[in-house]
Amino acid sequence: MRCPKESFIKGEIFHIYHRSIESFLLFKEDEDHEWFMDRFQKKMIIYPTSVFAYCLMPNHFHFLLRQDSEKPVYRIFNDSLSSYVRHYNFKYKHRGILLDGHLQHVNVKSNQYAAYLCQYIHYNPKKAGLVNDPVDWKHSNYLEWIGLRNSKPFTEKMLYDYFEDSNQYRHEMKEHEKYVKEKSFSKLLIDN
Repeated sequence: MRCPKESFIKGEIFHIYHRSIESFLLFKEDEDHEWFMDRFQKKMIIYPTSVFAYCLMPNHFHFLLRQDSEKPVYRIFNDSLSSYVRHYNFKYKHRGILLDGHLQHVNVKSNQYAAYLCQYIHYNPKKAGLVNDPVDWKHSNYLEWIGLRNSKPFTEKMLYDYFEDSNQYRHEMKEHEKYVKEKSFSKLLIDN
């Protein structure tokens, strides 16, 4: 679901995500993740933004962030992705389209939904079977949320607005995992 450009106003929170074409590997190596995040953080200076949660997966990414100026937050991604695609094409001798369609973005109006999205985003690598525990996926800011790493981009405001501390967030992640498993199991019980 896309929101109109008029929705991009200072103080609004957005879930922004994008994927590669046909499950093509967008990030093949650790260096690719780092290269993209380095460019992204440099663009945050031009387009002031607070990053609450993010996760870079092999073929897609998710960000939950707040636009902190009048400059539309989607421009960070336009600039970062343009630069990254050129880097990727040169590095891997790739030609043609890398990303599927347009950048997707949803204006998040509910605080409860924003808190849920943080868990959803951080749980992505576990759900995809890439790791046994989200703590093992270094291409997200989950480690910042639980106090095991101190780096950027991470805005602690969301953590302390919705959870007592990092221990409560860990507990909520365990509850989220139970919910995801129960939801998957309940689908098996439905006759088609």
